[in-house]
Amino acid sequence: MSETLSFGERVRKALIWRSGTQILAQLISWGSTLAVIRILDPSDYGLFAMTQVVLVFLSFLNGYGLASSIIQNEEVDPHRLRQAFGALLLLNGGLAASQFLLAPWIAEFYGQPIIADLLRVQALIFLATPFIVLPEAVLARELEFKKTALINLLSAVVGAIVALGCALSGLGVWTLVYAALAIFWTQGIGLFLSARMFIWPSFNFRGSKDMFTFGGTILLAHVLWTVQSQSDIFIGSQTLTTYELGLYAEALFLTTILAAKFIPPLNEVAFPAYSRMQSDPHAVRRAFLKAVRIIMMVACPFYLGMAVTAQELVHVVLGEKWLPMVPIVSVMALVMPLMTLQILFAPLNNAMGHPEISLRTTFVGAVVMSFGFWVGSQFGVMGLAYAWVGGFPLVTIATILLSKRQLQLPILELVQSIWPGLIAAVIMACAVLFAKAVLPPLPVLASLPIYVLLGACVYAGILYGLAKPALIELFQLAFRRKLNDLAPSDGR
Repeated sequence: MSETLSFGERVRKALIWRSGTQILAQLISWGSTLAVIRILDPSDYGLFAMTQVVLVFLSFLNGYGLASSIIQNEEVDPHRLRQAFGALLLLNGGLAASQFLLAPWIAEFYGQPIIADLLRVQALIFLATPFIVLPEAVLARELEFKKTALINLLSAVVGAIVALGCALSGLGVWTLVYAALAIFWTQGIGLFLSARMFIWPSFNFRGSKDMFTFGGTILLAHVLWTVQSQSDIFIGSQTLTTYELGLYAEALFLTTILAAKFIPPLNEVAFPAYSRMQSDPHAVRRAFLKAVRIIMMVACPFYLGMAVTAQELVHVVLGEKWLPMVPIVSVMALVMPLMTLQILFAPLNNAMGHPEISLRTTFVGAVVMSFGFWVGSQFGVMGLAYAWVGGFPLVTIATILLSKRQLQLPILELVQSIWPGLIAAVIMACAVLFAKAVLPPLPVLASLPIYVLLGACVYAGILYGLAKPALIELFQLAFRRKLNDLAPSDGR
């Protein structure tokens, strides 16, 4: 029994360190980002978004899948770590050289000469990647997220300082480039030293077939996810101005805050935790459904609340010059609960030894979303926003259907995990819309807190009436000291 409690306690501490410091790091990052946004122009963000398409597309070869195989395997010997280190150095060195050499052609494609210089400097990011990916994998295997969390927090502070300094110095789009470099290299140096990864790389890859097979499947899934997540900017750059693209890019940043910034750290904990529990599928399924229930109780009110208060939110947080992005935010926020749900499946499938399911789901996402963005781009920036609404529900349904058979996941139980947060959030959103319609006009700085407080009260009241056990479960997770039910039933 003590071993079971020990594992549950380790998961709890991992969640606290990874998610807790992530919140603090994001507050620091958002603080600097909001200050920088008020200094830079939308066109600066449009240019930077164009370079990010290239970086993300090349990043699919950065060796993340090799690190995932180290986490998933029950035993990893030192020679395997040296092989992984060698592979990471080769892959990322090649990516840095490729981006540097291809920069002029990419700039010509975009019709923006400055893109070449931006890409050449950002090639340095790939050289930091091996010193981030491998130490993270080694620490994650042991659910040791304290060191990782502290380094991520430090990198957020360094990035914020660099961003503010560069913005105030009038460096324009280079502000975003130098801030990203500062964050990556702080993480690389810090994680490498913290994990004590003082090993020589090995370029002899004999006996590493299983590592490359698992990693290759993850890599292909990453490629397809990259196509899915970056095709909007890539396609939109051909029909939209840099101003419109900047509005869309920042609307995407705002509406994916929870799904892109807070769920991935939770998945980083879930993947090794599920891997340790893979011999007990029932325990894994129970833990997954609980995670879905709790996360959707947070995501649904967050995003539906954002949809109905977009005008006030953008005005207060970003300033008047960003008000043209309000319709984009209102539309895209509606579908983001589905994105939050969909990305929860990847660590479950991979941990249970079925990375091919993640590959199939990302293939569906790449095809559906790319086609949707191509069609939507013909109708301007709002067309890209509506492509999310039309396409992502199909992607989420496909993910559920492809996963349920292999994982023996009952659809009814999944629906029961989702509905408390969703129903309460819909009623909350309707209440806020009604209040906006009947209340007299208010100053924007006063109206946003009023709507947020009203929404929170309505949501908590509805959830208490419809699903009191789920609400209690949420508070228990936040305040109780042990997560015994996350531990496998065999006492492992």
